[in-house]
Amino acid sequence: MATQWWAVLLVITADLIGSFGPILLKKASSRISFNLRSIIFNKYLIGGIFFYSIGTILFIPALRGGDLSVLYPFVALSYVWVSFLSMWFLKEKMNKLKWTGIALILAGVSLIGLGS
Repeated sequence: MATQWWAVLLVITADLIGSFGPILLKKASSRISFNLRSIIFNKYLIGGIFFYSIGTILFIPALRGGDLSVLYPFVALSYVWVSFLSMWFLKEKMNKLKWTGIALILAGVSLIGLGS
């Protein structure tokens, strides 16, 4: 089966949306303790789970549009998205080694996409 472009775009979109999950879970981690109330009323925890869920729900129909061996490597873009989002929302710093890792991920995903 040839992978459709809409499926690739849907996976990338799902990945971007799902990448907000870890950002919110990181924010939730500073406000959580081991009591039920702090878990239930933690808006960042609920938001993180929500964004992970939406990303997963969008990923499922994309699987109908192509080969898993082509679509699934695009999930690695979440590392790129999370790096950028953590710089923006969490004020984390990037160094040359992290930028090199991002470049390698982008090169790898590109090669897999081109090889299909």
